[in-house]
Amino acid sequence: MPCMKPYPMKCVPIFKERIWGGRTLQTAFGKPLPADAKIGESWELADLPHDKTVIANGPFEGRTVADVTQEYPQQIAGTFDFPSPFPLLVKLLDAQDILSVQVHPDAETCRRMGRGEPKTECWYVIDAQPGAVIYKGLKEKVTPEQFARAIENSTTADLLAKIPVERGQCHFLPAGTAHAIGGGLLIAEIQTPSDTTYRIYDWGRVDHTGRPRQLHIDEALQSIHFDVTADRLPVTTVGRLVDCEHFKVDKGHRSKGTELLLARGRMRTLIVLSGGGTIESQQAEPVEFVAGDCLVIPAAYDGAVAFGGDTEYLTVML
Repeated sequence: MPCMKPYPMKCVPIFKERIWGGRTLQTAFGKPLPADAKIGESWELADLPHDKTVIANGPFEGRTVADVTQEYPQQIAGTFDFPSPFPLLVKLLDAQDILSVQVHPDAETCRRMGRGEPKTECWYVIDAQPGAVIYKGLKEKVTPEQFARAIENSTTADLLAKIPVERGQCHFLPAGTAHAIGGGLLIAEIQTPSDTTYRIYDWGRVDHTGRPRQLHIDEALQSIHFDVTADRLPVTTVGRLVDCEHFKVDKGHRSKGTELLLARGRMRTLIVLSGGGTIESQQAEPVEFVAGDCLVIPAAYDGAVAFGGDTEYLTVML
């Protein structure tokens, strides 16, 4: 197995224009958004067929995170058995308007239908305008027949749990959960590596051509877990935010002048929500980071994070 000097790898974002997006990713994080475009998503870490994250710094600059991890699985992932594709998708979302009502299938549904990739996700609310809401899960005792009728009558939202949200909350949404993100929200979305989305209802909206966006009613009705109600979906704000079979998410907060030791042993993905600092070790050159950055910290790396300001961050482990 070839040797390499591990170092924190900064990710080049992939921007996605969305009908509900805006410019907040530029104003909040300084993202270099393309001009005159409504950018709803910044894919910070991805390994999908047409979207693969490129490394922004160090000896591997210009290569994809997925390729480097497959070449050095033990040093970066901590195991020779690391799967492909890279089993994590990280996004920053700027929801200026409400997103469609949608659902992502679970693995069993994908097998049954013979297509699609399963997706479990969580939303960390970075910022929320007053009155912001999400739709998460169904109201009690909603049946497939009721839901199908509601789709026909354009009353789908009446059967979803409408949840007020605040900055600092993390909402976990397992595959099969009917959901929608409301307007006025800036979100860090952490999920399994899938772009399979079945759109159920789009609020009567049309795209730039004046046409309604495609819906996927049959697939959605096969994918929804009708027993998933809001009271069964946890909301967390501190410490370990998510602990599921696919990923673990921890929230951290450090003040200026403090340090955080990074011991080798497990790969981490660091999502910086505010502040900034420098990651240093004797193994590699220092790496500076700022709010909005996403970094992959190899399992074989050890060093220390020196925080240059009041910093909030998420750490994701597999």
